[in-house]
Amino acid sequence: MTTARFWSLLLLVSVVAMSSLAQAQPGASLPRIGYLSPGSADSHGPLFKAFREALRELGHVEGRNVVFEYRWAGGSHDKLGVFAAELVRLKPVVLMTSGTPASLALKEAAGQIPVVLLGVADPVRVGLVQTLARPGGNVTGLSLNVLEIAGKRVELLRDAVPGLARVGVVWNPANEGAALAAREVDAAARVLGLQSQLLEVRGPGDFKTAFDAAVKGRVGGVIVQEDPLTVIHRKTITGLALERHLPGIFGLKQFVEAGGLMSYAPSYVDLYRRASVFVDKILRGARPADLPVEQPTTY
Repeated sequence: MTTARFWSLLLLVSVVAMSSLAQAQPGASLPRIGYLSPGSADSHGPLFKAFREALRELGHVEGRNVVFEYRWAGGSHDKLGVFAAELVRLKPVVLMTSGTPASLALKEAAGQIPVVLLGVADPVRVGLVQTLARPGGNVTGLSLNVLEIAGKRVELLRDAVPGLARVGVVWNPANEGAALAAREVDAAARVLGLQSQLLEVRGPGDFKTAFDAAVKGRVGGVIVQEDPLTVIHRKTITGLALERHLPGIFGLKQFVEAGGLMSYAPSYVDLYRRASVFVDKILRGARPADLPVEQPTTY
């Protein structure tokens, strides 16, 4: 074999090998964006779609110059730590998630990987950031104005239910964000001269018990705190509210679509679209510590 033929053959083998490696590891060289959802593809998928579309408008196209990695916890808090660790092992450029439990799990696992939050009740009080203006560390994103939301929900329910004297608060104590919101609802109710009754739900089997307790306690209306557990089982919750003749106000419009009376909350579609700006800046080299945490502007 001549020297020229040898080098030609070696070049051909190298090209084939590199091609095979690229096919075996699609997108391996593209920056990865990891998304940990505390909910399901049904409950959070449309929101993440809004994020992908907004990120595309900023020049980051899935499969072309970025790759997404998804993990859906399906309302199970036990899976959050496991899925967070899985995403970190994939070495993403940036991670994102929503809700307090998932955010805490992701921060613990992330190390120095940037984390973008979506809709956390109070990231300062739960220890995710130092301050809203100067987050510090590797976490930033979008917060919720818990105090304003809680007070407005109590006011709306009082205005909708003549003679309302006692409010039931359906909440998941495993969610620190829901716990903060429940305490704010209780404080807002007392300011308006109303009594409140906390109705804990830790799993689907607790919904009927909670609504039975509401009826027994002479509750005139309920406020349901948004949580992956309550969102996934929203049809069950709104069905129980109808059966017990309890008007309710909820944290997401999906509850109203499932039969609930009304909802009041920030626009989560707007939050997810806004998150694309944070991710875009981080992909271009910005540090999370230099990106102030934002609060919602659209309700």
